[in-house]
Amino acid sequence: MIELELRRLKHDRTEIYSRAVQPILWLAVYGPIMSGIRAIPTGEISYIDFITPGVLIQSTTFISIFYGLTIVWERESGILKKLLVTPAPRYATVIGRAVASGIRAIFQTFIIILVALIIGVKVIPNPFYFILALIIIFFSSGGFAAISILVASFMKTRERFMGIGQALTMPLFFASNALYPITMMPKALQYFATINPMSYVVDAVRSLIIKGDLTNLWLDIVVIVLFDIIMFALASISFKKIIE
Repeated sequence: MIELELRRLKHDRTEIYSRAVQPILWLAVYGPIMSGIRAIPTGEISYIDFITPGVLIQSTTFISIFYGLTIVWERESGILKKLLVTPAPRYATVIGRAVASGIRAIFQTFIIILVALIIGVKVIPNPFYFILALIIIFFSSGGFAAISILVASFMKTRERFMGIGQALTMPLFFASNALYPITMMPKALQYFATINPMSYVVDAVRSLIIKGDLTNLWLDIVVIVLFDIIMFALASISFKKIIE
């Protein structure tokens, strides 16, 4: 599945470039404006540095959530039915499909990090931290792609899937620590943010490439692993509905 995704990207990278436009605008326009206002407390780091991991994860999550469009198309074209005749178990097909979305996420990460460096974001120059951040982004993208597979099992058309995908992505983004500290949110949103997997992915990546403080990293990794396991299991169970 990963090899197939690499082949697709080799022949057509338009989607990666087009979906990089929105996060670039977040960093190049929204970030400097809010940094000048100084209304959001971000500690010792600048606001533009603070939101860079959040914008990055929002971008990769957006790609993963809408990865289910590929599943809907493959169901309509009959490709998924052909996969069932292979000796691979269904859960392997689901996990392979989900994790393959991490390839697109990695390519997106390189584009956004490059733009962030150009506009002056201070990234920790530690190759080990950066590689670990890429691994976290890769596997967390698989979990979010599993959500899209789960949604695709109930949506029979691409138009309906697009609407549900948009409705999932924005609440995950705004009810997380991507743009502001959780402590600034109303109590109800704080509770949601603590169970929002995006909050832990953002916190892990922010700790590795911006803060350099790994105090909560193990907690973030444990939550991400549990999130992946749960979503892979639910998506595997719902996989039968996708092909019916």
